[in-house]
Amino acid sequence: MVMASLFGLSAPIDIDIHFDGQEKRKQIEAKVDKERREKYPLYFDGETVAGKINIRVRDNKRIEHNGIKVEFVGSIEMFYDRGNHYEFRTIQQELAVPGELRNNATFDFEFKNIEKQYESYHGINVKLRYFVRVTIQRRMADVVKEQDIWVHSYVMPPDGNNSIKMEVGIEDCLHIEFEYNKSRYHLKDVIVGKIYFLLVRIKVKHMELSIIRRETTGAPPNQYNESETITKFEIMDGAPVRGETIPIRLFLGGFELTPTFRDVNMKFSARYYLNLVLVDEENRRYFKQQEITIFRRRVDDDSVEPAHAQIHEV
Repeated sequence: MVMASLFGLSAPIDIDIHFDGQEKRKQIEAKVDKERREKYPLYFDGETVAGKINIRVRDNKRIEHNGIKVEFVGSIEMFYDRGNHYEFRTIQQELAVPGELRNNATFDFEFKNIEKQYESYHGINVKLRYFVRVTIQRRMADVVKEQDIWVHSYVMPPDGNNSIKMEVGIEDCLHIEFEYNKSRYHLKDVIVGKIYFLLVRIKVKHMELSIIRRETTGAPPNQYNESETITKFEIMDGAPVRGETIPIRLFLGGFELTPTFRDVNMKFSARYYLNLVLVDEENRRYFKQQEITIFRRRVDDDSVEPAHAQIHEV
């Protein structure tokens, strides 16, 4: 939608942004807000973003302007700080010098082999967006149109992927040992593990495992933490006995996960945790959280991306 003027009157101009090959490109569906989802064309780091801009002048009016420009923008938006958008990447191209628009006009744009290091993200309190922005500069109020794309970035974790093994418990009441097969998982991976009961002196009713995404935005003292449960499932119903082993097998492919984000542009993080919860007959809850790393592989994107898509290391 073209942004209205300062006085609430819509400008007599329509702007349409069309990306090259848009119809054949894979579309990513993402949450815009709690009730709305939209589809965006998928791009990769290092890939050219190009297309056409169509400007239509309504009612054959003569439109004076102070120049027309197009920008490729990478932006981080904090919901608690709506007045400030942090643009970590901006590349600009001039389309027209100051003059008049008397008829419809079409402009080509191309941002060649552009770096898109971070992955797109729509979270609870933060959005990381990439978009093309067209601005028709006018004396009273600019006319602006934005069109988003979605970016996937391959950030490979360091070498080494040791299993997670811990002993936890309450003195003289409960002692368990749990083990997960590794600490880093790709988006289509399977979490395999087991829980071994060394000592059970409380009446356990059931046990569940959940995946939690914890989003951190801002910096102290204005730091916000929000957690959401991605999935939760019961792995045991009834009281365990000493020496019993409970197997765990959780397929990640069916959940709406993102890679782990750590201190993106010093603005936000999104980390994942496995949360093991035991509930006793008095509904008291005993839990232990363990952070895991989630990453994206090339093969997790079931489309053919450009061979020059970059792979980063954390």
